Amino acid sequence: MENEILDSPDRYGFSPEYAGFWLRAAAYLIDAIIMTVVGLVIYGTIGGDFLEPNVFSRILVALISVGYFVYYESSEKQATFGKQAIGIVVTDIHGGRISVGQAVGRYFSKILSAMILLIGFFMAGFTDKKQALHDMIAGTLVVKRQV
Repeated sequence: MENEILDSPDRYGFSPEYAGFWLRAAAYLIDAIIMTVVGLVIYGTIGGDFLEPNVFSRILVALISVGYFVYYESSEKQATFGKQAIGIVVTDIHGGRISVGQAVGRYFSKILSAMILLIGFFMAGFTDKKQALHDMIAGTLVVKRQV
């Protein structure tokens, strides 16, 4: 029972509805806007120039971005602000909360998803459980929030 993947209505009392490519893309767009505003504020205050921020401000923005996704996806909410707005959450394959390690792995696996001509992201539109490559690597699912 412990190795059962989230798909049994008997165990969870519902059949999960997996979030596909377009829902996930909309959530990411919201998160990208948030991170862009944060970046612009940091670049404008300590980066010196909006078009060519210094190395320190670039590193700070990168760390904030990693922290944002890792913290919120592994938190009790299981979702960034974008995912919360769209009504989706990140779970492990059993429907539970993901660990910080899984969230870190998921974040950095997105680099691989992007490097292969974004095919890793588009996979979410074609796999049975609507998993992108980074979800498969991290052992995660993105499902619609149950109300």
